[in-house]
Amino acid sequence: MRILSTFLSLFLLISLAVVTDSETLQAQTRTLDAESSVTTENEVRINGERVRYEATAGTQPVWGDDGEAHASLFYVYYRRTDVDDVDRRPLVFSFNGGPGSASVWMHIGYTGPKFLNIDDEGYPVQPYGVTDNPHSILDVADIVYIDPVNTGFSRILHEDAERSDFFGVNADIRYLADWIDNFVSRNNRWTSPKYLKGESYGTTRVAGLARQLQSSHWMFINGVILVSPTEMGLEPPATSPRSQILKLPYYAATAWYHDALDPDLQALDLYDILPKVEEFTIEEYLPAVARGGYLDEDRRMEIAARVARYSGIDKQHVLNYNLTIPTGFYWKELLRDEGKTVGRLDSRYRGIDRMDAGVSYDHDPALTAWNHSFTPAINHYLREHLGYETDLKYNIFGPVHPWDRSNDNTGENLRRAMGENPFMHVMIQSGYYDGATDYFSAKYVMWNMDRSGKVKDRLRFEGYRSGHMMYLRQEDLELSNQHIREFILESMTDGESARY
Repeated sequence: MRILSTFLSLFLLISLAVVTDSETLQAQTRTLDAESSVTTENEVRINGERVRYEATAGTQPVWGDDGEAHASLFYVYYRRTDVDDVDRRPLVFSFNGGPGSASVWMHIGYTGPKFLNIDDEGYPVQPYGVTDNPHSILDVADIVYIDPVNTGFSRILHEDAERSDFFGVNADIRYLADWIDNFVSRNNRWTSPKYLKGESYGTTRVAGLARQLQSSHWMFINGVILVSPTEMGLEPPATSPRSQILKLPYYAATAWYHDALDPDLQALDLYDILPKVEEFTIEEYLPAVARGGYLDEDRRMEIAARVARYSGIDKQHVLNYNLTIPTGFYWKELLRDEGKTVGRLDSRYRGIDRMDAGVSYDHDPALTAWNHSFTPAINHYLREHLGYETDLKYNIFGPVHPWDRSNDNTGENLRRAMGENPFMHVMIQSGYYDGATDYFSAKYVMWNMDRSGKVKDRLRFEGYRSGHMMYLRQEDLELSNQHIREFILESMTDGESARY
């Protein structure tokens, strides 16, 4: 009996432990609710004006064709509460890129009412966190920051959902257009002037969304803001000579910043140098390289010398690469004598490698600096300031591969959307020190998006003395937000007919 009693006691202890562990595991399961929201109220002073607002952090489903939630997207919606005429209140949908990047960068680094704790040039400082953003566009527009599937807290929910439903140029555009339609209906914003804002790959996304929303959801957009735009199907592939040729003005800007140009060029202001390099690139450099191996030898030497002079790279290297300098080599070579590399996303940033030899750097010093400051700040802000509670990891960069890049006609689709909608305006914002989506290639895309010139009066380009995230530099944060503010106000109409 004693043996039986001991056995039963042991069995009960084991069973209790199993039940307790099971309950603990169940309580700690990392799941995403298809529907959730928490709203907080706050205020911020923008350009000296007090702006009261509410911030709603939540999730909204991505509906499948079967009427079930196949995924859910996390979003933060900022709505100014001290305005009367909601019908005239602009609404901006904001995306970052990657693909696979959350919408964190422009959220707490650019247009939102909070700004992360960094120095005036964009470098991380401690303690991490956020403060008020006196340059936010919330004074003139409400804003929705959206994390696409597998970024931020957004996740696939349905076991039958296919990755191909979300991860591709056109799949991404289709489900996000449907999500925006649903959001606008739920929040009674159909009469509001609407804007799409995307950064990096997000520009491909919003260019496609402009046409998709108009053609499939009959939702017409007032403006599209392209921040550090990608090729959108219009720029030559990154490995092509033409793509490398278009990088020369960016090389000149970077060399100027690092004091690597000849004294006569270095003595000029950046805005005096760049037009000279742009003209040389289009009028001489591009036609010369187009001749390939049949270019006259004297002309080859002349072009190599000019490229070397503007890029800060030795002439022999230019010749070794057949007149076009690969970006990876440039980032490694420019400051090699100093034992430093320059950043890809922002070439003002310097890095150090394990060794100075080689043709490519170990890491992008710009991106590592930004991850350093953004990741703790957004996690703290969402949980502690906005009160969104979850055990999910916030994916700054999420698993979205393989990504289907086929049939990228987004640049042409944006042009077509502009043609169909006389109200639509487009603004491009680029940093001169951005080596990933360089500013001159952005101009090239703009020029070739509308070869007829019929919509060029509705296209606007703005450049800044910073990189991919031009807004991280305080001077450009103020200027670039002001440009968006002007763009929104100028593209709104009152009583005008949409006709040519």
